[in-house]
Amino acid sequence: MGMLTEPFMQRAFLAALFLAPLCSLLGVFVTARRMAFFSDTVSHAALAGVALGFWLGFSNPTLPLILVSSLIAVAVYWLKENTELLTDTIMALLLSGSVAVGIILLSVLKGYQGEIQRYLFGDILAIGRSEIILAVILFFGVGTLLFTFLNGLSLITVQEELARVSNVPVRLLNYGFVIMLTLTITVTIRLLGIILVTSLLVIPAAAARSLSRNLRQQIVLSVIFGLVGGLAGIAIAYQIDVPPGPVIVLTCIAIFAASLAAGRALKTSHRAPV
Repeated sequence: MGMLTEPFMQRAFLAALFLAPLCSLLGVFVTARRMAFFSDTVSHAALAGVALGFWLGFSNPTLPLILVSSLIAVAVYWLKENTELLTDTIMALLLSGSVAVGIILLSVLKGYQGEIQRYLFGDILAIGRSEIILAVILFFGVGTLLFTFLNGLSLITVQEELARVSNVPVRLLNYGFVIMLTLTITVTIRLLGIILVTSLLVIPAAAARSLSRNLRQQIVLSVIFGLVGGLAGIAIAYQIDVPPGPVIVLTCIAIFAASLAAGRALKTSHRAPV
């Protein structure tokens, strides 16, 4: 229990307590709608936002990070609606372009290499009180919006054309979901880093899918798996003295492997003759 007496560990656990379940919840819709590459595009666009923030003199580049990532996220959907380009082509274009801008800006920056490393690979142990407050606001704000529009989002996820004829505001919900996802990704970057943040969206949801019979079960299990993966990953990392971000990812992968095995075992037992 010694780890719980350390203020930086308390902040780390609080961040995981709010951000890991939120990412896992959004991840159910991300995986069902095949948006993993979209999440990757948004997270890598954050590199340009971080570099731009430091280049403009921000001591904390969270605001430019959020603005740039949101701009890229909206650009994906705008180009999808207004051009003949395929979605994966659009995302590859914007991902490579934003990373290129970030690298150019980073090349002219001096004295920010340590900060850049934190955003690239995550540093949950360096999270401050203001970031915890932001995580709490995001958790309750996005969580409330998600559950308010859960039926509409679920219908869009399962059958978008049916949602359109059922008078569900598809375009509004799509853009709203994209903005909520982008805000969650940008805040969670301090937890896992630009390179690993997509894993917390995808892996718990994929693990839950192996054991779920419907979307609601997948939501509940994904949130549980994300929470366990986040908290256990931090505790394990503290015990073996390694960076928490990669350990959180590996813990989630272990949960995925266990759920996959359990799911196969359940299917086999159901097929077995009585």
